[in-house]
Amino acid sequence: MPWIDACSTSDIDEEDLIRWDHAGKTFAIYHAPDGAFFATAGLCTHEQVHLCDGLVMGTLIECPKHNGQFDYRTGEAMRAPVCVNLKTFPVKVEGGRVFVEVA
Repeated sequence: MPWIDACSTSDIDEEDLIRWDHAGKTFAIYHAPDGAFFATAGLCTHEQVHLCDGLVMGTLIECPKHNGQFDYRTGEAMRAPVCVNLKTFPVKVEGGRVFVEVA
């Protein structure tokens, strides 16, 4: 699959995320406290709410609707009511740009 140029590394503050839409799908791109970048599906698996409105705490994203949490590095559902993991996508950084490999 091709790598898609999603954003600049400077577009996302540390311990924050942005919404990125591509090919009719919504993604979330995160900037971890250690400087790494990650990408997941952009909608909560519980009630399809946009995660870009949620709160990033360390390596967790908290859904703004019911406060379910995911580890955005792995997609693992960490706190109810979410019980279905988030899909994650490979990310690479080159030349100050964040690239996401989408299927």
